Amino acid sequence: MTTDETVYRYRTAVPEDAEAIEALDGSFTTDTVFRVTVTHDGFALSETDVEPPLTKVFPEVEGGHAGEGDGDRRTFVAHGAAGDLAGYAAVSYSGWNRRLTIEDIEVAPEHRGRGVGRALMGLAVELARERGAGHLWLEVTSVNAPAIRAYRRMGFAFCGLDTTLYDGTPSEGEQALYMSMPCL
Repeated sequence: MTTDETVYRYRTAVPEDAEAIEALDGSFTTDTVFRVTVTHDGFALSETDVEPPLTKVFPEVEGGHAGEGDGDRRTFVAHGAAGDLAGYAAVSYSGWNRRLTIEDIEVAPEHRGRGVGRALMGLAVELARERGAGHLWLEVTSVNAPAIRAYRRMGFAFCGLDTTLYDGTPSEGEQALYMSMPCL
């Protein structure tokens, strides 16, 4: 696949990809965040400017990422022309509710804005269809406005909120937003 004159190769991850996946810089900087207002009947979101811009570095996740060996989990990777890891998407499928969950998706800063995330999400959609999923589902922190805007452009809509998910973690004070997209 060619995007912005960069050729990307997409495939299912193999064990040899684990080190590069763990080393990928998934941090981001944003000058807007989503503020959550919880009401008796639900919640409202408003995109709000922040000054100075917020930089978020995610903590390392214990347990690694899904690989090819597990039938209900898969990780897709994207490699740039130089062979560097441009991004990955780790997904899992639950048959009881026909949901494909995007467990993690990250694109290296130097490859952002070139369609890598959209292409990785496309591979997740293909797997969802193969499995018979009714929808894709993901969780995103309320401060990750760049990802939220990207997910919305891809067809995801807000479907839930957890105000306590990050309590006791380095992300305390942020809210977990849940988004879903039908698998058409």
